[in-house]
Amino acid sequence: MPEPSTAAGAPESGTGASSPRSLAEALRARDDAALSALLHSRPDLLNPVPGDVTQLATRAGTRASVVRALERLDRFTLQTAEALAVAPDPCPYPVLEGLLTGGEDERARAALPGALGTLRDQALVWGDEDRLRLVRTARELLAPSAQRPSPTGLGPTVAEATAGMSPTRVQEIVAAAGLPATHDPVSAVTALTALFTDPERMSALLDEAPAEAHQVLGRLVWGPPYGEVTPNPAPPVRWLRDRGLLLPATARTVVLPREVALHLRGGLAHRDTSPVAPPVTVHREHRPQLVDANAAGQALAALATVEELVKSWEHTGPPVLRAGGLSVRDLKRAAAVLDATEASTAFWIELAYAAGLLASDGEADERYAPTPAFDDWRELPPAERWSALVAAWLPATRTAGLVGEQDAKGRTLSVLGPELDRSAAPEVRRRVLELLADLPEGGSPDTEAVLARLAWERPVRTTSDLRARLAGWALTEAEVLGVTGRGALSGPGRALLEHRDPAPLLAPLLPEPVDHVLLQADLTAVAPGPLRRPLGDTLAVLADVESKGGATVYRFTPGSVRRALDAGHAAADLHAFLKEHSRTPVPQPLAYLIDDVARRHGHLRVGAASSYLRCDDDAMLGEILADKRSAALGLRRLAPTVLAARAEPTALLEGLRAMGYAPAAESGTGDVLVARADAHRTPARSAPVPVPDGPPVPDATLLGAAVRAIRAGDMAATAVRKEPGPASAVPGELPRTSAAETLATVQAAALTGSAVWIGYVNADGAASQRVIAPVRVEGGFVTGYDHTADEVRTYALHRVTGVAELADDHL
Repeated sequence: MPEPSTAAGAPESGTGASSPRSLAEALRARDDAALSALLHSRPDLLNPVPGDVTQLATRAGTRASVVRALERLDRFTLQTAEALAVAPDPCPYPVLEGLLTGGEDERARAALPGALGTLRDQALVWGDEDRLRLVRTARELLAPSAQRPSPTGLGPTVAEATAGMSPTRVQEIVAAAGLPATHDPVSAVTALTALFTDPERMSALLDEAPAEAHQVLGRLVWGPPYGEVTPNPAPPVRWLRDRGLLLPATARTVVLPREVALHLRGGLAHRDTSPVAPPVTVHREHRPQLVDANAAGQALAALATVEELVKSWEHTGPPVLRAGGLSVRDLKRAAAVLDATEASTAFWIELAYAAGLLASDGEADERYAPTPAFDDWRELPPAERWSALVAAWLPATRTAGLVGEQDAKGRTLSVLGPELDRSAAPEVRRRVLELLADLPEGGSPDTEAVLARLAWERPVRTTSDLRARLAGWALTEAEVLGVTGRGALSGPGRALLEHRDPAPLLAPLLPEPVDHVLLQADLTAVAPGPLRRPLGDTLAVLADVESKGGATVYRFTPGSVRRALDAGHAAADLHAFLKEHSRTPVPQPLAYLIDDVARRHGHLRVGAASSYLRCDDDAMLGEILADKRSAALGLRRLAPTVLAARAEPTALLEGLRAMGYAPAAESGTGDVLVARADAHRTPARSAPVPVPDGPPVPDATLLGAAVRAIRAGDMAATAVRKEPGPASAVPGELPRTSAAETLATVQAAALTGSAVWIGYVNADGAASQRVIAPVRVEGGFVTGYDHTADEVRTYALHRVTGVAELADDHL
């Protein structure tokens, strides 16, 4: 986490310049660099660009903006803000230091200037060291109330707790505490507060308390400060209540006043402070070469998995649910294809979607299918394909880990569904990798240490466990993608994090594609490495993948050989293909398998009648008719060599194959149809755009323009004008002058080269204040240099509400 600058972190001196009287005045005193840093860290303040510093201060104090700023604080900085929320307003620096350190915690004392500097930089705290003030909205959010306990565990002050109490009851408490009676309840509350904040007198009062009363106080001191009482409380509780050490909150509850709790705590606002971030250290050490090799293996497996997944949807992809996304049944089918768990399959599907490799086709019967970008991606070298995948993964907001859970309305979240975006995911993912990058090369951390560090950096969001779960998913996904190896950040992963192309680092780690396989006598083929594309594509049709890993094992079956024949390959082509690409002789069992399936392939012919089945062997047709399994096909004999069927040709083909036959489809002319379907592609689709976590971070150009606009608008709003005449505006309001006076004033300013202050209403009816130096007045328009916009502009005179001259020494 970036450390605040020394100047920002150190307490401001109360000597010299007077303390700012408002947040706007404090912001106005900042230089352009500090104002730009504020806008960069809180980009929501720029939407739209504030007209002046006063508008900026107002927007910085709105509830939504303050909540967002508090969410970005680390634990100790947030604890500092919480301490200010229960401190006097304004709060001297020594008082704040006592609330956080108790006078003993040296680590908290050393970290406090930096935390306070961060709060100043974020415009959450203003004022010098004698008058530190927390922005009112932040105080309201962090201060304790009956409905919302404070994170400090402290309750209301004596003055707040006695606000609705009768004057008589207040005087009774004062008397029971041993204080003299006063003339009014305000002075009585002041006297009681002074007693509770005086260590010596408070200790003397508590020394008189029964032992059981100390036990009651001990249960409330660190919060929650509220406790239930009966209408007739026990003597220890009654003793505390009579002396104001417990004050009534409702008819059945009492509260421990803040001043009493602070005395019992030794002045501490928190039981435990966390001034130093939990360290993330090396849990296991590995050789960097081993880490990179392991990561390269994972990267190669990731490429094969994504390609296998998307290719499996080439011909008949799964349908899109009416509400969007993929059904549970189709997710299970995809998991079976990949031989993976449903959770990991959901990740691969979402990754391919984020990379723009698959999308919905937009047809009436909408289905998911590969995009044209998938074909381009397949043609890239492996390292560049991997680079494209991880470049899509790092900023993605879609969170596959949520699949199967329920949303706020009780609906199950589905893969590719509309409710999977979590805007915090990219920030958490990148922060996890940054923590790994801070370790020595080859070092992997303990997962719990990473989670503890993230919880310290963003404690507000730990009210839900989403951030911790996002971090856990990030670690898992980085490992299966090859961004990490054995838990340590790989060389390509480090390049990805540093916005460099990781492909050149990964390419030397990947094995070269091979152009051969090793045929075995058990009808298998072993690929000793990644196969070149033509070889891999053909072998994927001819055989089924039996096992994956460093060497992929393919198995030849009657069904796989028939699939190759259906795709248009002849038996002679298959023999030649195997002989060409095998480093071992073609085993005789494999040659027999190909010849046997080819001999039976096409012996039966299926056509459309709805469909028909013909065969020169009428005995075989009789055998099929007699088989009970054919009843669902609705077969009947039309001729000795022809059967008609109610089933469609595709269903008839599948039914006969399930019965053990090897039919072939034929065209209307009787020719055998090649069953290879054209690969389906969606129209051109762009990858999904990540959902940002709030407004985008502005670039330097926008920040510079915004700062100039705010400064110029502030100058117009605070311009020093000459003493107003009878027709001039009241200071602080738009000037009001007649048209003739307006024209005369701007003409005189154009002649003398001086600047004037004008009120202007644009075509949309929005009023603004401008400081302009007129250079030309003609045709009902005035043209001049606008100090507010920092450019030359032209204004219609009829839209000028009035004009006032600036003081001689203002510009």
